Amino acid sequence: MSGHSKWANIQHRKGRQDAKRGKIFTKAAKEIIIAAKTGGDPVSNSRLRAAIAAAKAVNLPKDKIEGAIRKGTGEDAGGDLTETFYEGYGPGGIAVMVEVATDNKNRTVAEVRHLFSKHGGSMGENGSVGWMFDRKGVISIEKNAYPEDKIMEAALEAGADDVIDDEDEWTIHTAMSDFTAVRDALEAAGIAMQSAELAMVPQNLVGVDADMGQKVLRLMDALDDNDDVQNVYANVDFPDDMPTD
Repeated sequence: MSGHSKWANIQHRKGRQDAKRGKIFTKAAKEIIIAAKTGGDPVSNSRLRAAIAAAKAVNLPKDKIEGAIRKGTGEDAGGDLTETFYEGYGPGGIAVMVEVATDNKNRTVAEVRHLFSKHGGSMGENGSVGWMFDRKGVISIEKNAYPEDKIMEAALEAGADDVIDDEDEWTIHTAMSDFTAVRDALEAAGIAMQSAELAMVPQNLVGVDADMGQKVLRLMDALDDNDDVQNVYANVDFPDDMPTD
């Protein structure tokens, strides 16, 4: 299980996702804005198509989706966003990658550096931990919504690398080049996806005990709460019995 996936599951059990609906909408809209910079037609722009699908999965209203596309293509103001990654180390030397979409890189890098320091980590140089992660397609499906063989057949025949049993969901990993084909195959098979995105997947996981896991979780939560942060990834394997309060 990827550190990001288990972290998302922990957040869900804590009820954080419902409490952060506004932030979820903002993230979805920003991804659409960035994706639309290379073209506003989702038919020919696979990243935009994926961003729209992800936005619909979190129930972003149609008018917000359309408005974000216009911002990205420059038809409306508000699309001046820069996408970048910051890298660093969390408690226990855990590798952390922070994906941001910002209109002020100086502000954002200062805030991210402060959060690393405040929570027992340190900001790293560009490339310091990025080599530990691979950019992949990551698709999540509710565990008990469909027969396992139906999911396996649709995903693997379309070119998925792996289908992973992640507690309450199935997590599908794909190469970037196969992401759209796998997602389209799942849609064609009538399989609803909880999320479908391009993510940084750690090559290997580092196990931690409950105490260290709580420290890493606090850092990841603090980074995720920042308005400019889109996603947080870490090569951490949280213990199954770690308290989530």
